[in-house]
Amino acid sequence: MSYDVIAVRYGTRQTHKSDVFLHYDIYGEPDQPTAMDYFFWAARGQERTVLIDCGFSQRGGARRNRTTLCPPAEALSRLGIDPGSVTHLIVTHAHYDHIGNLAAFPSSEIVMSRREYDFWTGPMASRPLFATSAEDDEIAILRQARTEQRITFAGERGVRQPAAPGIDVLEVGGHTPGQLIVLVAAAGGEVVLASDALHYYEEMERDRPFTHVADLPQMYAGFETLRELAASGRPVVAGHDPDVMRRYPALDGDATGLAVSVAAGAASGVTR
Repeated sequence: MSYDVIAVRYGTRQTHKSDVFLHYDIYGEPDQPTAMDYFFWAARGQERTVLIDCGFSQRGGARRNRTTLCPPAEALSRLGIDPGSVTHLIVTHAHYDHIGNLAAFPSSEIVMSRREYDFWTGPMASRPLFATSAEDDEIAILRQARTEQRITFAGERGVRQPAAPGIDVLEVGGHTPGQLIVLVAAAGGEVVLASDALHYYEEMERDRPFTHVADLPQMYAGFETLRELAASGRPVVAGHDPDVMRRYPALDGDATGLAVSVAAGAASGVTR
């Protein structure tokens, strides 16, 4: 079982390094502008299509002044993916930019960390520093999916668990309590979709945590896990780094400028 793995860039924003790296001032470097891109990912195999996250909604993005380059529903259409054909939707974590279009997949099996679900449906999620990253109506859709018995829970931290044939998840925490990374069997070898365990390659290369963090030691430990995976030759795909669109071959046709093929790319070489 192997998949074509696609990273889809659907949104972007302009910001500064001091806004994206935790306590950036301690590095003694001048602040500078940087871009943040927004992705979701698709794994297409002969027997199934698996989506990894589903982007922000137009409302959720607009509320935070994010630029929508291509609404996720339109992006799927350009890729030739019918939402009804998506058998599994893996939720790496429940932030607004990763679960904003869950309603478009009413029959898909949802795979996520039990720790992540319990956190966002529990009392701590209402604290302002957490609540700013989520939308109540989107969490309500997760609750409804559980009522419908459409959620499969993973989440023994540090242990790979199957999400679908040829696709495993690994809970690392850090950015959120139950942050997952996703490991996908591709024709050229396994691909690591880091999602927000790694927003930017600089986090792993220079040991610089992202500004939004639930558990800082777990975030550092996640970097170590990703370094080990990269050292074994697996491509590691960052969750928000514009460099993803330069590291891997672009798709053509209707997907020109929208997506890259991760399976066809070389492993990203990183250093500590």
